[in-house]
Amino acid sequence: MKRIDRSSAHAKQWVRIGLAILFSTVFTAGVSASLATLFAKPLAAQEQQTQVLPPKMEFTTHTLANGLQVILLENHEVPVINLQVWYHVGGKNELPGHTGFAHLFEHLMFKGSAHVGPDEHSRLIEAVGGFDNAETGDDTTNFFQTFPSNYLERVLWLEADRMGSLNVNDANFKSERQVVEEERRLRVDNRPYGSIEEDLRASAFTVHGYHHTPIGSIADLDKATLEDVRNFFNTYYKPNNATLVIAGDFNSDQALAWTTKYFRGIPASAAPIPRPDKSEPQQTEERRVDKSYSNTPLPAVVIGYKIPAKYAPDSYPLDLASNILAGGESSRLYQSLVYKDQIAVQSAGFGNFTEDPNLFWAYAIMNPGHTPADGEKAVIAVLDGLKDQPVDATELQKSKNQEIAGFILGRDTDEEKAVALASAAVIGKNPDLVNTELERYLKVNPADIERAAKDYFVPQRATVLIIKPAAPANKPGE
Repeated sequence: MKRIDRSSAHAKQWVRIGLAILFSTVFTAGVSASLATLFAKPLAAQEQQTQVLPPKMEFTTHTLANGLQVILLENHEVPVINLQVWYHVGGKNELPGHTGFAHLFEHLMFKGSAHVGPDEHSRLIEAVGGFDNAETGDDTTNFFQTFPSNYLERVLWLEADRMGSLNVNDANFKSERQVVEEERRLRVDNRPYGSIEEDLRASAFTVHGYHHTPIGSIADLDKATLEDVRNFFNTYYKPNNATLVIAGDFNSDQALAWTTKYFRGIPASAAPIPRPDKSEPQQTEERRVDKSYSNTPLPAVVIGYKIPAKYAPDSYPLDLASNILAGGESSRLYQSLVYKDQIAVQSAGFGNFTEDPNLFWAYAIMNPGHTPADGEKAVIAVLDGLKDQPVDATELQKSKNQEIAGFILGRDTDEEKAVALASAAVIGKNPDLVNTELERYLKVNPADIERAAKDYFVPQRATVLIIKPAAPANKPGE
């Protein structure tokens, strides 16, 4: 079964860089001269040109009697639909000793239900020229498919069938557990620097579920029982813990009628969805941890600063700061550590914005001959530069341009629009955020970034991970 990983915190900054490069190429080709002209204007003039904002999403919201949230966004440009189901459960909802369950169900949801055989869901989508996939994150587990619009009723039936009657038997559980464990070996255990996120988060979070990553632990999965897994499914994979988003070429009245027909018979959970208060205690001093990995060729340093949740007011200046720090080769970290001083082969910074407060990453992978201490000193110096004086207009304009590029090009397809709506509804608790979020970025001024840097890039919010290559093993006979 194919899978993609769109939930990685590390991917966001590189997506932004790619979008900025693509936007630049579009301008050069003359395809969007009006936007190119706009970006050449002073910042004050830009803010008056509201026509460059992405079009407002005209969607409707509905809630079925069993609690299923439904969001409908019609778009009749092409005869295609993207349909997504977001379950409000991710890695953070797992209990200590029972990690990896949400990720396991990303896979189990394709193993068949009362009227659909193993892997038949995907085969039916592919047979009509569509594609489907899924992902697991800290806060949600998401299932999505794009398909010709005349198959909407069939896809709604497919999603309802696995929500209401998933086949969680011993054979499926054990086979998909092996798949998940092998995925972990590939993505974490055998990848250079693959354990960094786990080790940083384990030190940064003492109580909150972000203490572990969604991919889970092989030891936890090995000791899990079928009863454990079924209890997890029966607790979280219910209509009152799900959001269904349909975007594309359809009639809203007909779509809502079909949704009601197929989903209304699925009962809501008998008890309230558990949301235990696992708020992380305020950190008051710097934490440090040293690690050595056998598959890590170069020393490195990673600093994680506690930051607010996604959609919180301070997330916007911090996100713009990440563009300034790491948005391409002209960014501050690259220019300082990689280009000018040449002490690092790679250096970047980005915010991992999630439903609850998480971490802003700043890191450097060192060149031979340079130590993690050199990298830590240099990274902190660059971050302190945001505190010493306001960013200049050109730098801030570039950062905002990257956001505009991300919003416009990042909502070019029905799938991307559905992702934005689902994230706003589930993580932000308000789907209307899709139409106001960019404006929040554009209102940020240099003083906001300076204040955010002073508030958040401080030792008492920091967890510092020092990575040193393992000593070479002695050869036999030495």
